[in-house]
Amino acid sequence: MPAKNETPLLSPKFALALQFANEIHGTQQRKGAGAPYISHLMAVSALVLEYGGNETEAIAALLHDSAEDCGGQPMLDTVRVMFGDVVAEIVEACTDTMEEPKPKWRPRKDAYVANLATASPSVKLVAGCDKLHNLQTTLRDLRTGQPADYWKRFSEGAESQAWYYEACGKALEGSLASADFHRAFAEFLAILKERGDL
Repeated sequence: MPAKNETPLLSPKFALALQFANEIHGTQQRKGAGAPYISHLMAVSALVLEYGGNETEAIAALLHDSAEDCGGQPMLDTVRVMFGDVVAEIVEACTDTMEEPKPKWRPRKDAYVANLATASPSVKLVAGCDKLHNLQTTLRDLRTGQPADYWKRFSEGAESQAWYYEACGKALEGSLASADFHRAFAEFLAILKERGDL
């Protein structure tokens, strides 16, 4: 039986962030299996906590896609008011664009990776858990024998995805999630080669 504490380990602010994330992402689905998008946010937040992150980092994980996918700068301003400067700064650093329509994929990702390489440990933790979960769900899809047109669901195909994950792995070197990320990436490359996607 798990050890019990006299006081809750997470505050009502965490519960508020979970509720808020569900409200703003409530109509969105994940690529691939089409799970409710909140599943990804909960998984990233759980990974942050499991790697030893604090509540502020876990809240930022729940909200890491809020500005990018739910309203840009006005949404980031709302996050700042509701959850504070530190959460907003992590969310902003995890956002590759707030523009709509989004700029071209490769320059946007190049800029994101360059910023990630010099980011704070908190940003690297949240971003690393985000990328790790994305990679884990993609691996789960590919292990089930997805059809050859699997990559049509994504903005870019297998080669671009492999480049991006490799670049993120280098930028995240030394972060808390990096060892698990590198193991997942090695399996990802092996499956892509086996499928003939590379």
